[in-house]
Amino acid sequence: MNKQKIALLTDSCADIPRALLQRHDIYVVPLKLVFSDGEYADGVDITPTEVYRRLPTEIPKTTLPSGESVERAFDRIRQAGYTHVLAIHLSGGLSGTCNLVRLIAEQTEGLEIAVFDSLSGSLGIGVTVLQAARWIEQGWTWDELLRAIPPLLRDTRVFFCVDTLEYLQKGGRIGKISAVAGTLLQIKPIISFAEDGQLVNVAKMRGRKAAMQKMVQMATALVPRGVRFNLAVAHGDSPAELKVIREMAQKSLPDYACFLEGEIDCTLGAYVGPHLLGTGVQMLEEALKAAGKEN
Repeated sequence: MNKQKIALLTDSCADIPRALLQRHDIYVVPLKLVFSDGEYADGVDITPTEVYRRLPTEIPKTTLPSGESVERAFDRIRQAGYTHVLAIHLSGGLSGTCNLVRLIAEQTEGLEIAVFDSLSGSLGIGVTVLQAARWIEQGWTWDELLRAIPPLLRDTRVFFCVDTLEYLQKGGRIGKISAVAGTLLQIKPIISFAEDGQLVNVAKMRGRKAAMQKMVQMATALVPRGVRFNLAVAHGDSPAELKVIREMAQKSLPDYACFLEGEIDCTLGAYVGPHLLGTGVQMLEEALKAAGKEN
């Protein structure tokens, strides 16, 4: 029997730094943004900074990766000698990317492919893909990974603070978020993902610092004492505040197994607008138990 060689595939909304993508040989299909002057591949020929610069005058349309880009990714994976593909993608509550990849996977020969809806975005996808990469490097089998990923996704929670709901409303990605009044009072909504992968607001705070503190408190409350977990933070156009929330999160949750720091991609940046901050936690115990790797 041929030895399993397992590849990882995700999309540009995973917000994994380029150096980590290269280190772990993670394949990425980019979503697309359509401005009046043309179409851009997320993270390939447009940067988040440029998207934020354009947002005041034009909110782009976002579209799925092209079917050809997904097919090319599977072709590259097969040519690199991989036998299996673990694909983890942006929440189906926000995008049809996962369904597109699943449909193409069903028609792809020469690879065994499992496609998972992260029911999350950004940090939620990124920490999961990177944890899977570490397990692959540790020699986990395909069956062990397939048992571990569903509980790993269930035990991943991310929280984001945005300056305004304007962009989510205009882009039609408002999900289950109720209107938050009080712009003049500096009311900042804190957003997470519901169980069905749609966005939902879980708190609202007055001011950015209070919102950062609340996100860290909510993340900390999810982590039982003595449980192994990963920690993550991210920003969109707010590098100085990223340092603040990173210090807060690491002080409150110092015993993390692995830490991810990311920048929101172009697509999610277009959804939420500038000045996003986020943090997330991922508990590992149930995934390890499911794979028979408790020790």
